[in-house]
Amino acid sequence: MSQIGKMLETKGTHVWTIEPDDSVFNAIKIMDEKGIGALAVVDNGKLVGIVSERDCARRLILKKMSAEETVIKDIMTKDVFFTHPHQTVTECMAVMTQRRIRHLPVLDNNHLLGMISLGDLAKEMIAEQQFKIENLEHNLSWGESY
Repeated sequence: MSQIGKMLETKGTHVWTIEPDDSVFNAIKIMDEKGIGALAVVDNGKLVGIVSERDCARRLILKKMSAEETVIKDIMTKDVFFTHPHQTVTECMAVMTQRRIRHLPVLDNNHLLGMISLGDLAKEMIAEQQFKIENLEHNLSWGESY
Protein backbone atom coordinates (compact mmCIF):
# COMPACT_ATOMS: atom_id res chain seq x y z
CA MET A 1 0.00 0.00 0.00
CA SER A 2 1.39 3.37 -0.94
CA GLN A 3 2.32 6.10 1.44
CA ILE A 4 0.79 9.57 1.59
CA GLY A 5 4.10 11.27 0.78
CA LYS A 6 4.34 9.33 -2.48
CA MET A 7 0.72 10.18 -3.28
CA LEU A 8 1.44 13.91 -2.76
CA GLU A 9 4.26 13.71 -5.31
CA THR A 10 1.63 12.89 -7.94
CA LYS A 11 -1.27 14.96 -6.59
CA GLY A 12 0.77 18.02 -5.74
CA THR A 13 1.36 19.82 -2.51
CA HIS A 14 -0.44 23.12 -2.99
CA VAL A 15 -2.86 23.80 -0.13
CA TRP A 16 -5.49 26.51 -0.23
CA THR A 17 -5.46 28.35 3.08
CA ILE A 18 -7.32 31.08 4.91
CA GLU A 19 -6.61 33.06 8.07
CA PRO A 20 -8.72 32.77 11.24
CA ASP A 21 -9.90 36.40 11.10
CA ASP A 22 -11.01 36.22 7.46
CA SER A 23 -14.74 36.09 6.71
CA VAL A 24 -16.70 32.91 6.14
CA PHE A 25 -17.99 34.53 2.95
CA ASN A 26 -14.43 34.70 1.62
CA ALA A 27 -13.85 31.05 2.54
CA ILE A 28 -16.97 29.96 0.67
CA LYS A 29 -15.94 32.08 -2.30
CA ILE A 30 -12.45 30.51 -2.41
CA MET A 31 -13.84 26.97 -2.10
CA ASP A 32 -16.30 27.68 -4.92
CA GLU A 33 -13.66 29.22 -7.21
CA LYS A 34 -11.15 26.42 -6.62
CA GLY A 35 -13.66 23.56 -6.64
CA ILE A 36 -12.56 22.32 -3.23
CA GLY A 37 -14.43 21.34 -0.09
CA ALA A 38 -12.14 22.61 2.67
CA LEU A 39 -9.45 25.14 3.51
CA ALA A 40 -6.60 24.85 5.96
CA VAL A 41 -6.78 27.65 8.52
CA VAL A 42 -3.28 29.02 9.01
CA ASP A 43 -2.08 31.69 11.44
CA ASN A 44 1.52 32.92 11.15
CA GLY A 45 2.43 29.85 9.10
CA LYS A 46 0.96 27.39 11.61
CA LEU A 47 -2.06 25.16 11.03
CA VAL A 48 -4.68 26.18 13.60
CA GLY A 49 -7.81 24.64 12.12
CA ILE A 50 -9.76 23.54 9.09
CA VAL A 51 -12.96 24.93 7.64
CA SER A 52 -15.15 22.93 5.29
CA GLU A 53 -18.35 23.38 3.37
CA ARG A 54 -19.95 21.24 6.07
CA ASP A 55 -18.74 23.65 8.78
CA CYS A 56 -20.25 26.55 6.85
CA ALA A 57 -23.59 24.81 6.45
CA ARG A 58 -23.92 23.44 9.95
CA ARG A 59 -22.34 26.18 12.00
CA LEU A 60 -23.34 29.23 10.01
CA ILE A 61 -26.53 28.64 8.07
CA LEU A 62 -28.33 26.64 10.75
CA LYS A 63 -27.54 29.34 13.33
CA LYS A 64 -28.62 32.06 10.89
CA MET A 65 -25.28 33.83 11.12
CA SER A 66 -24.05 36.21 8.43
CA ALA A 67 -21.30 34.85 6.17
CA GLU A 68 -19.97 38.38 5.64
CA GLU A 69 -19.81 39.20 9.35
CA THR A 70 -18.76 35.84 10.80
CA VAL A 71 -15.05 35.07 10.94
CA ILE A 72 -13.47 31.69 10.29
CA LYS A 73 -12.25 31.19 13.86
CA ASP A 74 -15.88 31.20 15.02
CA ILE A 75 -16.88 28.17 12.94
CA MET A 76 -13.67 26.30 12.10
CA THR A 77 -12.77 22.90 13.45
CA LYS A 78 -9.95 23.54 15.89
CA ASP A 79 -9.02 19.97 16.82
CA VAL A 80 -7.66 18.93 13.46
CA PHE A 81 -6.86 15.33 12.70
CA PHE A 82 -3.84 15.14 10.40
CA THR A 83 -1.52 12.64 8.83
CA HIS A 84 2.18 12.32 8.08
CA PRO A 85 3.88 11.52 4.75
CA HIS A 86 4.91 8.04 5.94
CA GLN A 87 1.37 6.88 6.76
CA THR A 88 -0.36 4.62 4.28
CA VAL A 89 -3.44 5.29 2.21
CA THR A 90 -5.24 2.51 4.10
CA GLU A 91 -4.38 4.01 7.50
CA CYS A 92 -5.66 7.42 6.41
CA MET A 93 -8.83 5.93 4.95
CA ALA A 94 -9.49 4.19 8.28
CA VAL A 95 -9.02 7.41 10.27
CA MET A 96 -11.18 9.46 7.92
CA THR A 97 -13.94 6.85 7.88
CA GLN A 98 -13.89 6.37 11.65
CA ARG A 99 -13.84 10.12 12.38
CA ARG A 100 -16.28 10.95 9.57
CA ILE A 101 -14.02 13.57 8.06
CA ARG A 102 -13.45 14.26 4.39
CA HIS A 103 -10.17 16.20 4.44
CA LEU A 104 -6.89 15.49 6.15
CA PRO A 105 -3.93 17.88 6.28
CA VAL A 106 -0.50 16.32 5.80
CA LEU A 107 2.10 17.60 8.27
CA ASP A 108 5.80 16.98 8.65
CA ASN A 109 7.42 18.50 11.74
CA ASN A 110 4.39 20.83 12.07
CA HIS A 111 4.93 22.02 8.49
CA LEU A 112 1.86 21.81 6.25
CA LEU A 113 2.85 19.71 3.23
CA GLY A 114 -0.51 19.13 1.60
CA MET A 115 -4.14 18.19 2.01
CA ILE A 116 -5.78 14.93 1.02
CA SER A 117 -9.45 14.15 0.59
CA LEU A 118 -11.47 10.96 0.67
CA GLY A 119 -11.68 11.28 -3.10
CA ASP A 120 -7.89 11.38 -3.38
CA LEU A 121 -7.61 8.22 -1.28
CA ALA A 122 -10.31 6.43 -3.27
CA LYS A 123 -8.56 7.35 -6.53
CA GLU A 124 -5.25 6.04 -5.19
CA MET A 125 -6.81 2.79 -3.96
CA ILE A 126 -8.51 2.22 -7.32
CA ALA A 127 -5.23 2.83 -9.16
CA GLU A 128 -3.43 0.34 -6.89
CA GLN A 129 -6.12 -2.29 -7.44
CA GLN A 130 -6.00 -1.75 -11.20
CA PHE A 131 -2.21 -2.18 -11.13
CA LYS A 132 -2.56 -5.45 -9.21
CA ILE A 133 -5.21 -6.73 -11.62
CA GLU A 134 -3.07 -5.89 -14.65
CA ASN A 135 -0.07 -7.67 -13.09
CA LEU A 136 -2.17 -10.75 -12.34
CA GLU A 137 -3.54 -10.78 -15.89
CA HIS A 138 -0.03 -10.39 -17.29
CA ASN A 139 1.29 -13.21 -15.12
CA LEU A 140 -1.59 -15.47 -16.10
CA SER A 141 -1.11 -14.80 -19.80
CA TRP A 142 2.65 -15.29 -19.49
CA GLY A 143 2.06 -18.65 -17.79
CA GLU A 144 -0.28 -19.75 -20.57
CA SER A 145 2.42 -19.27 -23.20
CA TYR A 146 4.46 -22.13 -21.74
